[in-house]
Amino acid sequence: MIQVINRALDILELIATDPDEPKPLGEIATALNLNAGTSANIIKTLVSRKYLEKIDKQKGYCLGPMAYRLIGNEGYQKGLINAAKPEMQSITKKMNENTLLCVLNGNMRVVILRIQSDNELQANTAIEKKAFDTASGRLLIAMLDDMGLEKFINKYGVPDSDEWDGVTNYKSFQKQISKIRTQGYAMQITKNQIIGLALPVYKDDKVIAALSIYMPVLRYNTSNKEEIIKLIKKASEKISKNLS
Repeated sequence: MIQVINRALDILELIATDPDEPKPLGEIATALNLNAGTSANIIKTLVSRKYLEKIDKQKGYCLGPMAYRLIGNEGYQKGLINAAKPEMQSITKKMNENTLLCVLNGNMRVVILRIQSDNELQANTAIEKKAFDTASGRLLIAMLDDMGLEKFINKYGVPDSDEWDGVTNYKSFQKQISKIRTQGYAMQITKNQIIGLALPVYKDDKVIAALSIYMPVLRYNTSNKEEIIKLIKKASEKISKNLS
């Protein structure tokens, strides 16, 4: 048997016994009788592969989205999903368009819940995509506080024009961030003529997710744009209220 694989699985199994309760590094190492340095290295790899997720320095680690994706389980962020699902179903029923609930993981936008419409002409998007290249990701980046945004830029840089139309340098990036913060939503039209609109979901006055609707541009152009934004905003506010 390969020892490091066994230890990685032991860590995953330990955290999975109570997936909603973050476990600090020291507690994990003690429970499994592992050296703290060894545990830290294994956990770092599991975090980078998204099988674990770091909550914060004090709280520790929970299962990440990849761990849940293996079993097709909606247990990841289940409190958020339970709060959002009825509102998303309502939007999709009313608009007959796809809705997404997304979170930011590193520099990636990750879909944690998708409600599919039954339109014959479907707009599709990947479960995981570069945040700069999605309406939801742009919103989540823009809604970071100033310190969080600075850390994000220092780590991942600014987008280029292929990832974000209209962004050519740091100054134009900051202009787009200010625009999203001012209007309260983000919008993207892809090269494939799919439009996405995303609004924030709050918990304890902090943006934790993005609620979005996406559709072919041709259907958006024949719709009442203000009504669409108003509908998503009302749903995001209800979700935020359910979480408070």
